[in-house]
Amino acid sequence: MSDFFIIQGQRPLQGEVRVTGNKNAALPMLAAVLLTDEPVTLHNVPRIGDVATMLEILRSLGVEQLSNGGSSLTLQARNIHSRKLDRALATHIRASILLAGPMLAREGGVILPPPGGDVIGRRRIDTHLLAFEAMGAVVNVDSARHLIEINAPAGLHAQDIFLDEASVTATENALMAAALTPGETILRNAASEPHIQNLCRMLEGMGAQIDGLGANTLIIHGAEHLHGGEFTIGPDLLEVGSFLGLGAVTPGELRIKDVRPDELRMVLHVFRKRLGVNCWLDGSDLVVGSEQDLKVEMDVGGAVPKIDDGPWPHFPPDLLSIALVVATQAEGTVLVHEKMFESRLFFVDKLINMGARIILCDPHRAVVVGPSQLYGQSMSSPDIRAGMTLVIAALAAQGESVIANVAQIDRGYEGLERKLKALGAAIERTSTLKNAAGW
Repeated sequence: MSDFFIIQGQRPLQGEVRVTGNKNAALPMLAAVLLTDEPVTLHNVPRIGDVATMLEILRSLGVEQLSNGGSSLTLQARNIHSRKLDRALATHIRASILLAGPMLAREGGVILPPPGGDVIGRRRIDTHLLAFEAMGAVVNVDSARHLIEINAPAGLHAQDIFLDEASVTATENALMAAALTPGETILRNAASEPHIQNLCRMLEGMGAQIDGLGANTLIIHGAEHLHGGEFTIGPDLLEVGSFLGLGAVTPGELRIKDVRPDELRMVLHVFRKRLGVNCWLDGSDLVVGSEQDLKVEMDVGGAVPKIDDGPWPHFPPDLLSIALVVATQAEGTVLVHEKMFESRLFFVDKLINMGARIILCDPHRAVVVGPSQLYGQSMSSPDIRAGMTLVIAALAAQGESVIANVAQIDRGYEGLERKLKALGAAIERTSTLKNAAGW
């Protein structure tokens, strides 16, 4: 059984926090280890549940872990002894699909079960398969056995590919496959998030040449052989946004250390201009002020404003739930529009039970009217980001909250309760609930 968090709300939080490595960069960069038989060292690796699962999958394929020191580890895919991904592991995380591109390019084939991950709505993999087919692979979907078999008996071929959606993981998969495919592959309508740029820099360091970094058209000059090297994973933009939201709704000043300001432009715009959060950049640090006067800024003419998500450089989908909980504490009315996943907003009933005034219009839209006093409740974390949102709500609420299924939160946040305690939060992790109210 997963652990629980017991949280006492309305405690002042202040001090410094340093976020860990970007989960969404770490997972494809771990997959890219399969592209070479030489050692690869990764620094600033987040010690989270999804990374642990990805490492287990890599080991099951034959990848050796040569060293493991703190946030750094060295891996070597000297010999890959299986093309089939372990079903129990692969269906546990969405990122297992990222192994398809490297396996296809290196081994000429892969057999994988449908990927798992957060239950936030349909997450299609068609774009991945269409990209592989464009490069010469043959895809067979075995519905009876719930397996997808992809083979490239004649090898992959460099192509001019238009992705039918700007999918982050499909872009990463196509990038990795193209990096080990000689010739010039062009990816059009590619995603361009910071973690994709991090992966591109790694592939360039391994010997590929990539033009268009940060743009929606990427030109990959693939190589016959890629080599190893040392690469650093950047700070987690989503963890930065999570602590920004936390600082906005709790008393005290928070300093988030060593962020990448260029990655925060839209995040800061939404939190500052839409919700009135008092925060500022101090060099490479982001400071959330102790004095907050949260207020929704109306559109011209007094129209109700909207906070919505989209592919980079738009507001990140994974921070929409964080913005929503901040909106419950801001004066005014705002429409939150989740465009990308039809089940991500289904956690708002838990905030409503805490006292938030939210109308869920449909699977994609919620109207938030604030401010509202939140009260501690017993609830369960449905996914990584909603789970973090519930933690933030509990820390802002009056009284005690109990959050179950925190293994979901552990999948995306390293040592969360340790970091929160260092800031002054009253949070405890437990495997039993004998002293928790309401359970």
